[in-house]
Amino acid sequence: MVEEASNGDAAAEQGGLFPDASLPDELVGYRGPAACQIAGITYRQLDYWARTKLVGPSIRGAAGSGSQRLYSFKDILVLKVVKRLLDTGVSLHNIRVAVEHLRNRGVQDLARLTLFSDGTTVYECTSAEEVVDLLQGGQGVFGIAVSGAMREISGTIHEFPAERADGGELVQAEDELSRRRRDRQAETG
Repeated sequence: MVEEASNGDAAAEQGGLFPDASLPDELVGYRGPAACQIAGITYRQLDYWARTKLVGPSIRGAAGSGSQRLYSFKDILVLKVVKRLLDTGVSLHNIRVAVEHLRNRGVQDLARLTLFSDGTTVYECTSAEEVVDLLQGGQGVFGIAVSGAMREISGTIHEFPAERADGGELVQAEDELSRRRRDRQAETG
């Protein structure tokens, strides 16, 4: 399976996802249940991956009974990539190596990145020449375009409540449909 990479501006894409795009990414996040639904994983997987430090929340970790983890956009993106790698049979050890590599990248870098694997090794691809080099070895590979996962998350993440890690109040971004409804009510009201 190969997904095409997008040349869109990841920063602009991410900016439209959060309720208050003026806040730094480390202040706005999503609780575990929302992260699970967005990434397409179970809560059990999320909890296990956090406890084993495969993918943990970068905004706020669990700090005792009743506390809520808070996952960033990038965390959810990495969760989705891990799920896809597991679904294709990549070993947990190799996934850990790939995740460590992804952690060191910015969201803009991730949007231009495609991961390939032959089921044993995970490769990074950032240009068409690299894809050709990978395929010359004769080994079948599959690709995961991180930008594709990013677009999927973009379609659902705004449906979930975000919160600020510092307890401040978020300014909710208004989508086009909400803006039209408000304008129509103002005209008739």
